[in-house]
Amino acid sequence: MVGDQPPVGDQPPVGDQPPVGDQPPVGDQPPVGEQPPVGEQRPVGEQAGLGVGDAAPSAAYQSSLELSFDEPRRPLRTAATVLGAVLALAVLGVPFGLLWAVLAPDTPVLKTAEGAIYADPQPEQPIAADGWFSLLGLGFGLLVAVALWFVLRRRRGPVGLLAAVLGALVAAPVAWQVGRRVGLATFDRLLATAPAGQAFTKPADLRAGGVDWLLDVLPVPHGNLLLPAFGAAVMYTLLAGWSRWPGLRPEPDPAGLSWVSAGTPTPQAAPAPPAPDEAEPPRG
Repeated sequence: MVGDQPPVGDQPPVGDQPPVGDQPPVGDQPPVGEQPPVGEQRPVGEQAGLGVGDAAPSAAYQSSLELSFDEPRRPLRTAATVLGAVLALAVLGVPFGLLWAVLAPDTPVLKTAEGAIYADPQPEQPIAADGWFSLLGLGFGLLVAVALWFVLRRRRGPVGLLAAVLGALVAAPVAWQVGRRVGLATFDRLLATAPAGQAFTKPADLRAGGVDWLLDVLPVPHGNLLLPAFGAAVMYTLLAGWSRWPGLRPEPDPAGLSWVSAGTPTPQAAPAPPAPDEAEPPRG
């Protein structure tokens, strides 16, 4: 209030103020070259009223991206992952073959002096056995691709595709050999001991597929034994094409941050004006 201010006569005279010469000269101020280095300057998060917690989510998001996508390559671990997936899928070929043996019909045959012949000159059972194996093989390949897409999330891409194709390629001959041997011992016994003219059945087998040996060392499957690998390759490629992440692996989403607001400082509100009845501090 005006009544509380000191009278004009009590203020210090102009002569008592420090002369201009006692102020530090301009040359004593630190030159521009002696400014603190960049490492000692205040971080961006502490400028313009931002606390350390405002910049922490952006730094955590950047570090998580670096850990996820800049990790060093490990060839041995990659090879072990592919080998483990191939062995696991080869084991799954056993139930695949058992299911094919149950669904595929047996073919009626007759015992003759020269061996077994078809009871029907043009039987449909061998064609049905090939058809069942082809359908089951395609379904097996599709399921393999979907399973490896979710199981090997950190290996999505060429590694996951290679594991799916090789695993399905190995599982198909395993399923064929397991399925064709169900009831094969009984057929061989009847073929050797049954009299001529006796009718019995032959277990399911493939006529549209098989395995050739390259240089008597490397097995090369052909025919409908390639359908599981084909289905796995097609499904895995479709999953990669429909993925919403460019790197195929899930990327962490910054919680509550956007690319614009992450680096923009929040404007501070202006200080509130003093109340009308608030007394001014004494000057001087």
